[in-house]
Amino acid sequence: MKLYDNPASPYCRKVQVLARELGLLKDIEMVYAIGHPLAPDKMPRAENPLGKIPTMVLPDGATLFDSRVICRYLDETVGNRAYPKSRLFDVLTNEALADGIMDAAILMIYEGRCRPDELQFADWVNAQWDKIAHALDHLEANPLPGGFDMDHIAVACALGYLDFRLDDRNWRAGRPTLAAWFEEAMKRPAIAETTPKA
Repeated sequence: MKLYDNPASPYCRKVQVLARELGLLKDIEMVYAIGHPLAPDKMPRAENPLGKIPTMVLPDGATLFDSRVICRYLDETVGNRAYPKSRLFDVLTNEALADGIMDAAILMIYEGRCRPDELQFADWVNAQWDKIAHALDHLEANPLPGGFDMDHIAVACALGYLDFRLDDRNWRAGRPTLAAWFEEAMKRPAIAETTPKA
């Protein structure tokens, strides 16, 4: 399998963490990709018409894209360990919540990176942070159960991205339960090994 990947992407990190947790990393060839909506030339556009990462090319040449699709595929190859049937819809919902945090955070980053200063819209940025804050409050009030399923991976990657790109927002403030959970999650080798570097 070939994975178009960038270690700074929280969506790519989800795939990387799951591959490590499932013992599949050895079966994946990593292909570095870099770009953004205004500079897509180094993204896998031939493999993914959206020109986005992560994108995975399977041994038969078929292509998968979107981190949730790739993660489900990888998990099915080993017998559905990260998406347990007993709590499947909770896992999927929490994974979607984590992806929503990532979506909003990336929109905040792109507002600063892709728009000229005079066109940046502070209210838009603050509205994205408001979505993130509400999602974090939900996770604080509704802690994830024990174990380390796909929703745990997704939430850890979302929180890690906030540390990486939006640490000045101090997401931990007022959320001691979530902060403590994240500190424990960071001890897992698959999380620690994939922590993005500045």
